[in-house]
Amino acid sequence: MRIGITGHRGLSGEVERKVRALIEEAVTSYGNTGLVGVSCIADGPDVWFARAVLDHGGQLEVVVPARQYRAGLLVWHHPDYDDLLHRATQVHHTGLDVSGPHAYMAGSELLVDKVDTLLAVWDGRPARGYGGTADVVTYARRHDVPVTVLWPEGATRD
Repeated sequence: MRIGITGHRGLSGEVERKVRALIEEAVTSYGNTGLVGVSCIADGPDVWFARAVLDHGGQLEVVVPARQYRAGLLVWHHPDYDDLLHRATQVHHTGLDVSGPHAYMAGSELLVDKVDTLLAVWDGRPARGYGGTADVVTYARRHDVPVTVLWPEGATRD
């Protein structure tokens, strides 16, 4: 089973705890035989998912949206990013150089095209910018990739 992840970053501590539990539950439900998680390994849900997959004996594949992607991530996140990139069994590249909304969407499209199902840490609201979670969910649904939304009841992003 090949599972991808997309989701909101910058969640509050309370929402983060609940989302981490939802991700753990979802990953566990797939078992570990043949489990492959595909992630862009940005901070937040991408990393929580990647670690859950690895903790459950699955394999991790990473999508790098652009050659400059790492430089655009928060500096405190670089050690996690580097660790997970090193642990990946396969790394996929979009071929783009500059990191930004178009690269994020290209990376997400590549990710969706490589999975059987997509987990979305999504509040159900429109994207705040091109390439946001809502855009990724729309792309997945348009390409007949099943989407499971993981969002704590009553939670908000702000």
